[in-house]
Amino acid sequence: MKRVLITAGAAGIGHAMGVAFEAAGHEVWVTDVDAAALEACPKTWHCHLASAADEDAMRDVFARVGSLDVLCANAGIAGPTALVEDVALDDWRTCVSVNLEGAFLAAKYAAPLMKAAGKGAIVLTSSTAGIYGYPNRAPYASAKWAIIGLMKTLAMELGPFGIRANAICPGSVEGPRMEGVLEREAAAKGMTRDAVYEGYATGTSMRSFVTAQDVADMAVFLGSTQARMVSGQVIAVDGHTENPDPKVG
Repeated sequence: MKRVLITAGAAGIGHAMGVAFEAAGHEVWVTDVDAAALEACPKTWHCHLASAADEDAMRDVFARVGSLDVLCANAGIAGPTALVEDVALDDWRTCVSVNLEGAFLAAKYAAPLMKAAGKGAIVLTSSTAGIYGYPNRAPYASAKWAIIGLMKTLAMELGPFGIRANAICPGSVEGPRMEGVLEREAAAKGMTRDAVYEGYATGTSMRSFVTAQDVADMAVFLGSTQARMVSGQVIAVDGHTENPDPKVG
């Protein structure tokens, strides 16, 4: 049994990761800022109310965890949907703080625990926005690109200690967060929600959104011994977005 910590694990992709890791026989710890969602999590999970971008809170969580086999640094927010000249600096900072600094803090406090054990796997949730440009989403795309740089550095720094690091880049994931993105983009571009949805879906080879389960399955694989020589990799779970449809931008 491995001990797995998932940030933003009470809903969406993070919750799906928790369910998948527990189904694989592992002990699940989650953090989240949503107290009600944490309360609704399985009682077998170790749940902690904490913001991924709050260093004091994250330091306390990792002290409670004590030892760690797999970290899924999954916390993130969509941030504003606007042209770069219309993005407020405070909105930029909030988006980058949660998405990038949250991943940094999780890795910072996971690394000593994993080094002590001489093994471990770190899985960072990036995005296909971290592979391609993403018009009208400058703060989000910038943070997700930076997560890949962080992951590559972690793989190099921690590999000699038996610790692997990889990034998952989900495409458009069915769920409430993506619905919010669709509605905001539709409003910003004078399009219908369905037209924006179609633009995203037809921009993939599979002509479909992915599910949180698709992403969770990849996280479980990356945390397993089957992936023992997989490190420093950017892995898209997106139905193959070769060239994002310009209608969506």
